[in-house]
Amino acid sequence: MTAAAPTDADLIAAHAAGDPHAFNELVRRHRDRMWAVALRTVRDPEEAADALQDAFISAFRAASNFRAESQVTTWLHRIVVNACLDRVRRRQARPTVPLPDTPHHEPAVPRDSMSERETRLVIKEALDQLPEEQRVPIVLVDVEGYSVAETAEMLGIAQGTVKSRCARGRAKLAKLLGHLRNPSNEGDVPTHESKHGEGR
Repeated sequence: MTAAAPTDADLIAAHAAGDPHAFNELVRRHRDRMWAVALRTVRDPEEAADALQDAFISAFRAASNFRAESQVTTWLHRIVVNACLDRVRRRQARPTVPLPDTPHHEPAVPRDSMSERETRLVIKEALDQLPEEQRVPIVLVDVEGYSVAETAEMLGIAQGTVKSRCARGRAKLAKLLGHLRNPSNEGDVPTHESKHGEGR
């Protein structure tokens, strides 16, 4: 009979007790989602990889101080978000010219796929124009699907602050993305990167 898999909290406790494999298992479980958050927060694969590495090191060192007052995933993602924000602020202090997201010699793709891709790029550019304090909550809530409570915990701010920042950010996105849809619907602009395109 197979023993039940350890919970995240079990792994944190085992790591703090000296188990050399527990933290690696925790990272393996949650790496993909943490990577998605990092990439959308810093918007650059190399910066995201560096931020994630910084976050893993911080979490590894801080695990013995973890208190079970929140979910382990919330604690981990808060560390990731903070590492990303540190990199964003450093990058803003030394801005660089971004390289194109895609190579020049691309294989031909159907028109619908091109339209979908262009729409995602437009949404990404619109998100990039938001102030950091609005963009990050919107990425966490509207793109990654975290609850307001989880986002508040990750960012260390009140739930009401998350809601107000998301509302202000969505209002700005409505103006930036109004050309993608009927103007009468601008007040209700989804910020998900829809798999089916935005204009229907």
